[in-house]
Amino acid sequence: MAGRNGRTVRDLRRGNRTAVLQRLYFDGPLSRFELGPATGLSSGSVSNVVTDLIADGLVEEAGSVDSDGGRPRTLLRVSPHSGQMIGVDVGETRVRVELFDLALTELARTERPLTAQGYDVDVIVGHIRDGIAEVLTSEQAVPERLLGVGVGVPGIVEHTPDRGAVVHGQTIGWDAVPLERLLRATSPLPDEVPYVIDNGAKTLGQAEMWFGAGRGARNAVVVLFGSGVGACLVTPEVEHGRAVEWGHLTVRVRGRRCRCGAPGCLEAYAGAESLLARWREEGGRPPEGTDEETALTAMLAAAYPSEGTAPDPVALAVLEETAEYLGAGLSDLINLFQPERILIGGWAGLQLGTRFLPAVRRHAATYALRHPADKVTIDLGRLGPDAVTVGAAILPLADFFASGGRRPEPLGEDRLPAWRAALEERAPR
Repeated sequence: MAGRNGRTVRDLRRGNRTAVLQRLYFDGPLSRFELGPATGLSSGSVSNVVTDLIADGLVEEAGSVDSDGGRPRTLLRVSPHSGQMIGVDVGETRVRVELFDLALTELARTERPLTAQGYDVDVIVGHIRDGIAEVLTSEQAVPERLLGVGVGVPGIVEHTPDRGAVVHGQTIGWDAVPLERLLRATSPLPDEVPYVIDNGAKTLGQAEMWFGAGRGARNAVVVLFGSGVGACLVTPEVEHGRAVEWGHLTVRVRGRRCRCGAPGCLEAYAGAESLLARWREEGGRPPEGTDEETALTAMLAAAYPSEGTAPDPVALAVLEETAEYLGAGLSDLINLFQPERILIGGWAGLQLGTRFLPAVRRHAATYALRHPADKVTIDLGRLGPDAVTVGAAILPLADFFASGGRRPEPLGEDRLPAWRAALEERAPR
């Protein structure tokens, strides 16, 4: 039965379970007494919900603490072994697949390098499918506890009612690729296990908000700085995050040709690919036959050599120019979104690191409006190069919490008839 606000008893129960699970997950261990003020629920509601969650195996006892003059209070936490998630990062040089428990502890991982075939759709789908199958055969995998698979991809992700998640990745040659449908068609997983697909910058941002340098902020902009650049405006709630194609902001009219095909994009000046290309064009000598990460390491060593060695003026000049472009690009994010924090992640951003950061901050302050610039902090992300994969795994975890910790039922004949399910739903708890 629906109430005046349209919410049913089932909705209320789900909301109560979600509130308790999230508080225990982010702030636990907590006692039942502490859960009341933390969730806004009555002591009776907390007791009922906790009893249900313990019976479902989602919550467990985690010791006790003394109370003021009474019996010790039992502490509760979300059981880390009660669920597992898979995170997939479709990156610039490889596809990484990792299996996590509910506490985001890595249980297994595999990587598939991207060769000359690059972002061929069939190759990527095959890498994801094979990677999932591999991690699920690891010693610590419990496939029946799998909550879902999260996938972080480059480009714009459109969620459609008929084809699921569709990827528009202009820089990688993907034009309306129905990735979710393709994965499901070759999936080794049961139909009820969801695939949740989103932009890689968004998954990076969500990981930093939940577990990294964004924790505690109302909002932040997280920058993914790799071969190209992207950004996401994120909040602690996954559904409110928004990826923005920041790398394709025009920073110079009739400028360098970006890999998306347009002239003058920020990515044509601030991504690692363009940074190394400009060094080469100006007479620099990146090592031949190496990947971008190795070449960028060589460039940094040339620009900032050990004591007693003169720096390579060309490498230094290109890096300083890149810092200015990046700072100017961040000023646009500051003026548009007025975030509390800007966090720079991605393999190239982390590799450039603290040596690069002061110049980026200085240029951002120069180009941004003074009031929002005074209120924002610019730092590096804390979760390292695996942050996109962690963030991808968060996507099905967030959906699981939103459902009140209810796993999707198998699509088999043993599902309860609708009338029987309705009766059980109305039964007193």
